[in-house]
Amino acid sequence: MNWDQGSQSIPRETSSTLISLPPNFNVGTMHSGKRRSPCIRQIQTLKYDLVPLFEMASLTQKGSSKLKKKNFKPKYQKAKLFRANEPLVSVFMWGVNHTINELTHVNVPVMLLPDDFKAFSKIKIDYHHFNKESMPSHFKVKEYCPLVFRNLRERFNIDDVEYMNSLTKSQPIAISSPGRSGAKFYESYDRLFIMKTLVSEEVEQMHSLLKQYHPYIVERHGKTLLPQYVGMYRLTVEGAETYIVVMRNIFTTRLKIHKKYDLKGSTIDREASDKEKEKDIPVLKDNDFVKDGCKIYIGGETKEKLLETLTADAMFLSSMNLMDYSVCLGIHDCERSELDAQEKEKVETSDLEGSGGEIGSDEDEDSAGSGIGGTVPTPPDSPQAMREEISFNGDGLNPARDIYATASSENAPKKEIYFLALVDVLTHYGMKKRTAQAAKVVKHGTNAEISTVHPEQYAKRLVDFIAKAME
Repeated sequence: MNWDQGSQSIPRETSSTLISLPPNFNVGTMHSGKRRSPCIRQIQTLKYDLVPLFEMASLTQKGSSKLKKKNFKPKYQKAKLFRANEPLVSVFMWGVNHTINELTHVNVPVMLLPDDFKAFSKIKIDYHHFNKESMPSHFKVKEYCPLVFRNLRERFNIDDVEYMNSLTKSQPIAISSPGRSGAKFYESYDRLFIMKTLVSEEVEQMHSLLKQYHPYIVERHGKTLLPQYVGMYRLTVEGAETYIVVMRNIFTTRLKIHKKYDLKGSTIDREASDKEKEKDIPVLKDNDFVKDGCKIYIGGETKEKLLETLTADAMFLSSMNLMDYSVCLGIHDCERSELDAQEKEKVETSDLEGSGGEIGSDEDEDSAGSGIGGTVPTPPDSPQAMREEISFNGDGLNPARDIYATASSENAPKKEIYFLALVDVLTHYGMKKRTAQAAKVVKHGTNAEISTVHPEQYAKRLVDFIAKAME
């Protein structure tokens, strides 16, 4: 693995090259200081050993000079495969597994240096023994700022092994998004992480943001409504480059979301389309929120803390000249969930009585293997059992996992759980947005609450809108 422009704690090596080895040679190990790490057809400009697999050595008996040959069957180095429906997903899983394993050999620095925010690691794979149907034979993986993201994962209380398992135990699932950006979204099998594709301009924006984002997270002790960025990669498959950022999922892994809102604090063109409203759980907008008479019932003290965090985050984004972000609000209706659970129990009881009080072994296996919420399969050796041992508070929330969740107050008209976070924070207020603002002002007038405004005005308006919605 190559580390370019990294900190002093990262071994600096030259670019990797690929060579084709004869079948009677096995790839040995690379030497880098005192550490020895396995290599899959990646020979770097360091010292390396090539160990012949066929040893045509002479076995000399006492008093005899005859040459005896011993036959060996060729063996090839085994490579771990990650099967997925898309080659891109397979390479992503392979890349996460590889980079996390490599990071275990890199010491944790006392402090991050400026060069760590420019560093990256990359590897090029040319492995003809991969089955092309399950894994591409040629691909590249590049990880951006590995030490920075490792430090962020630590501050967000995310263990590297857990991070790797969530993204590689079973393939991430593609999910739909109502956004206009055209980005693709994937969700880890255990629903702990979200993967989003980026364009090259957003990657540049991420690098610019990261230099201020990390110290801000340190200052806030990880308490933020901003996206929790935990990894960023570039994957090259079949000559096409794809950029992916990994974030913690906003929503819980156990509670169903009954309503979703995307809120910007503006009223112009802020209503969900008829097509969107036809979905089981549509993503509604500001005007829908007002029409529904929706409120966030969380009580005085909780409201004060949440608004303080939201205000600090919005001011931070404003200082970075960012705007056009949203507050993503998900609502879990506890009463509705209880009714659904009772109805499900009645159906299961009816099925049990109809089968003579016995359930077949196949159903037992399906039930035991079902994932969180009964919708996501749990692969073998999953950390699911470990997660279930984690304690929950009186609201049924796990503070370590449900970091964006807030339960309704005791005086609320109905019992609900709110998931609230800032999303889509990478839009820079540049010439393109200034032009769009001018065009909308001409169309709707200067007093219209258009979404495209100066970052400071945008932040204040959004915070005020959410504050009015809280009780």
